[in-house]
Amino acid sequence: MAAGLVVAMLLAAAPFIRARESEVTGAVLCGFAVRWGLLALLSVRFTDQPQRWAVAPALFMGISGLLLAWFGAPMDIVFSWVWPPVLLALVIWIFFRSRRQLHSRSRRWVLYPVIAVLALASVGGAYQTLGAAADARDFPMPGQLVDVGGYSLHLNCTGTGSPTVVLQPGAGEMSSNHALLSASVSGRTRVCVYDRAGRGWSGPADTVQDAAQIAADLHTLLHSGNVPGPYVLAGHSFGGLYVQTFAANYPDEVAGMVLIDSTDRAPAPVPRPVAVRDGYDLLSRVTAFISILGRVGALRLYAPFEDVNSLPAQQRDEVRANIADPGNMRSTLDEYVQANTSMEEAASLQDFAGKPLVVLTAGIGNDARHEASQNGLATLSTNSLHKTIDFASHEALVVEPDAAAVTAQAILDVVSSVRTAAPLAK
Repeated sequence: MAAGLVVAMLLAAAPFIRARESEVTGAVLCGFAVRWGLLALLSVRFTDQPQRWAVAPALFMGISGLLLAWFGAPMDIVFSWVWPPVLLALVIWIFFRSRRQLHSRSRRWVLYPVIAVLALASVGGAYQTLGAAADARDFPMPGQLVDVGGYSLHLNCTGTGSPTVVLQPGAGEMSSNHALLSASVSGRTRVCVYDRAGRGWSGPADTVQDAAQIAADLHTLLHSGNVPGPYVLAGHSFGGLYVQTFAANYPDEVAGMVLIDSTDRAPAPVPRPVAVRDGYDLLSRVTAFISILGRVGALRLYAPFEDVNSLPAQQRDEVRANIADPGNMRSTLDEYVQANTSMEEAASLQDFAGKPLVVLTAGIGNDARHEASQNGLATLSTNSLHKTIDFASHEALVVEPDAAAVTAQAILDVVSSVRTAAPLAK
């Protein structure tokens, strides 16, 4: 049993297994198949208590693992409905067969705990599959899906007028997190919200999702989605890194910017070697392995406790459904893995060329170092304002009505400055 666990870890880390959640899951299942196969083989050859029944779980996990590793996500969709009931039936069968044929203490101390874990996994898997189906039914996608080169991103635009405001959510968040901002701003100009790869209604991406790639995807999304510039970019938290990188890479398309308690960027840009990007990425494999928890319903148990009660009911439930999705967990973990690179890439924006810029800082939960970093962001433009919202926390700036109203007004102030070519009112 221990050898099978070791084989599972080695296969998940093997270079020929890509760092995708479905393929890592397949590798782990193949390792578990070895576990049961060894139990059957060695008990037949070396003991007087042959456990031939162990061939059944070995075949089930081995075949499932090979199909997942080979075919990836398409097979995962089918298995999500099949494996929980089949595994539960297999667990019950294993329990009774082992009671009849295994008489040593290893049954109680080794086999029964494994059986219990498998039973919980099957129940959790059914819970996750049924919950995901209910979410898909209850939360139809607003807006459209746009292909950005191998995967599709969700884009939803409302309101009319120019310049178009583009909202960039924070780490692990989706378009619904900005429902209050979108509703407030759309009455005065066009506003677009979108979901980054792997969350909300967007598909997963095979590319490394650092700030440069996210900015490139957003650029493709806006052009392919027929959203002409100029743009006023508003980025919250990690989203602040991404809009700064967009402004650095596509300066002619950005007319103004609002940084909503933006994550601190690196002191100076330090390009990351291409070899590191394209080489063996152990951290991505670790995040893929951790995201397997989503398959057994662990995230769905946590999601109701996410504090987004101040959002409208529909968007609140959309956010919680997104948290319960394994793809969101994987993309969020990957986002944090790329954090240092994203901070370096955001620092490539050195001069915002006098365009209107508002920097909003949460007054609750920040320290002097962060405040100094926010002051530094305000120096990117000669037409800038830095406001510290004393009563607001980091998250409140986008999800609490009072604080979100301040954020929305800052966005509209930048829109007005762009339209009139007048400086921001001090």
